[in-house]
Amino acid sequence: MTRRLFLLLSITFAISGCAVNPVTGKQELSLVSEQQELAIGIQQYAPARQSQGGDYVVDQELTSYISRVGQRLAAVSDRKLPYEFKVLNNSVPNAWALPGGKISINRGLLTELKSEAELAAVLGHEIVHAAAKHGVRSMSKGMLLQAGVAGATIATQGTGYAGLAQKGAGVGAQLISQKYGRDAERESDLYGMQYMSRAGYDPQGAVELQRTFVKLSAGKKQDWLNGLFASHPPSEERVQNNIELRASLPKGGELGVATYRAKTAHLIKTKPAYRAYDAGREALTKGDQAKALGQAQKAIALEPKEGQFYALLGDIEQQNQHPQAALKQYDKAIQLNPDFYYNFLQRGQLNEQLNHSSQAQADLKQSVELLPTAEAYNALGNLAQKAGRLEEAKGYYAKVAGNQGEVAQQAYSSLIDLDLKDNPAKYVQVKVGQDTQGRIVTQISNPTPRDVNSIELLVQYRDSSGRTQQFRRSLNGRVASGKQQLFDIGMTGKLSAEQIKTLQVGIVGAQIAR
Repeated sequence: MTRRLFLLLSITFAISGCAVNPVTGKQELSLVSEQQELAIGIQQYAPARQSQGGDYVVDQELTSYISRVGQRLAAVSDRKLPYEFKVLNNSVPNAWALPGGKISINRGLLTELKSEAELAAVLGHEIVHAAAKHGVRSMSKGMLLQAGVAGATIATQGTGYAGLAQKGAGVGAQLISQKYGRDAERESDLYGMQYMSRAGYDPQGAVELQRTFVKLSAGKKQDWLNGLFASHPPSEERVQNNIELRASLPKGGELGVATYRAKTAHLIKTKPAYRAYDAGREALTKGDQAKALGQAQKAIALEPKEGQFYALLGDIEQQNQHPQAALKQYDKAIQLNPDFYYNFLQRGQLNEQLNHSSQAQADLKQSVELLPTAEAYNALGNLAQKAGRLEEAKGYYAKVAGNQGEVAQQAYSSLIDLDLKDNPAKYVQVKVGQDTQGRIVTQISNPTPRDVNSIELLVQYRDSSGRTQQFRRSLNGRVASGKQQLFDIGMTGKLSAEQIKTLQVGIVGAQIAR
């Protein structure tokens, strides 16, 4: 029977788990439908961009230019998708593609490129990742692995900005940071260069790009190692492959050196401003407010239209215990960029501290609309609790409590404070059995951050005639946080061995020990 079931499952996977790669024409594993693929891209694109620094909005024409180049390449790709191209406000040199053709390139990578052809090489490469379903293929393999693990379990029986993101953006975070296999990288190099040629670009740009990447890789620049090289490792082999492919493609094509230089002129001019900002952020993290302030002021002098610089000033003012000055800086940041979650999060948390409840709630709700974070949900829970909206507060705390980190622990503690009395079985665990002395005991386990007492149990068993009997039993004493304790429930010698087998215990009451 087991062998027949295995064969049936194998046939099912063979029929429904394979699809033709629209770029290569090969049959490949695919457990994610095209509808699901498109939905993943749509759902994850905005939060993924928010968690990477948000969109670069100072020079809107630059984003339009990048989009035009991307759409020029997308028009000649082997798969028609709702392609989108965004520039992210992030100094780390990187680019990534989500399923469904949702593509981003960092400000930090654009400042390193020398021509439109090199830009086309980057975007063409990412277009192939999306068109050839490389991200979806990785997801399918992961799903199959999870299914295998689940199957094994059943047989044996008979989890910067990105750090703030919650589970809602988890899939996107995994997809943009994944390392593609060598075959996927080769495919993206190969077909990306073909797309360049079809679109009228000189594929030599892809050769020069890989040469630059190899040189930077050898120098081990930390920002590159944290960015593009983490998911797209360069190599001499890739350079040589691109040279050979370049020789097989039509000669000529557009390099676009002058055009690229003109379109990125403002970005290049203001690069020192973002370098100062990054240094200021690092200094503030280390507690050096004076250095952070100097770097922030330098950044603003070079680029007064960047909202992130004013948000940094706001953070500095907060650390210096100047809340009103901080609010003014966050106001300016939001004025310059009303579509970045961090500005609303910081202003919202500060307004909460200042007891500006209505403004705090509006800011925090706007921040989670852009990107769900533990900080925002926890603060919204605090506001709801102060206002007496306890069920609403529980809902906010519950969104955070299952995550890791200090804020999640705070939210979990707040949730326990509000909800333990009403739903003790959700938090305190109970087992029943006999100890080594033959006594009928219950083991109470308390994984919560609070000591608990006033524990009340519902005890149930079947009597000699088969009828269910139940009664309540109150336990004296407390169970400390993170501990477990045995209690004699007073039934020793009153039940037969068969009745003991039917014994069940549930927790129906508990309080936080004061």
